[in-house]
Amino acid sequence: MSSPLARQPYALDNAPFPFPALAAGAARAPLGGEREAALACFMLGRMCTSLLSQTPIPAAVRTARAAAARSWLSSVALPSPLRAACVKLADATAADAATCARALLEVIAVTAPTMDRGAHSELVRLAERLRA
Repeated sequence: MSSPLARQPYALDNAPFPFPALAAGAARAPLGGEREAALACFMLGRMCTSLLSQTPIPAAVRTARAAAARSWLSSVALPSPLRAACVKLADATAADAATCARALLEVIAVTAPTMDRGAHSELVRLAERLRA
């Protein structure tokens, strides 16, 4: 008799969550700029991850998502250098993975002094995957 926790042959694999440290950092941060910076990085990281998908998102959809992200970024309290880097990254998600990787590295550089090590390493790993 098999264990009730045994994997069924027709079950789907669990999708790994790519940014647990970034999400935890956003949850722990006080309301205001630090939390909004973490949420912006989280959202943009998820948008970048979609460029690595086996089933590509159509360019028109990526462009619409980038425009919506730019709109949201204009409504949150972010320091000017971070806002500029995040807007550039949002636009890059409508392009290709290499462009997105370069823009993500700029966001990482701006957020490095304030972001915790785990969240920082998640974004660095994403940039490496985008460059590959």
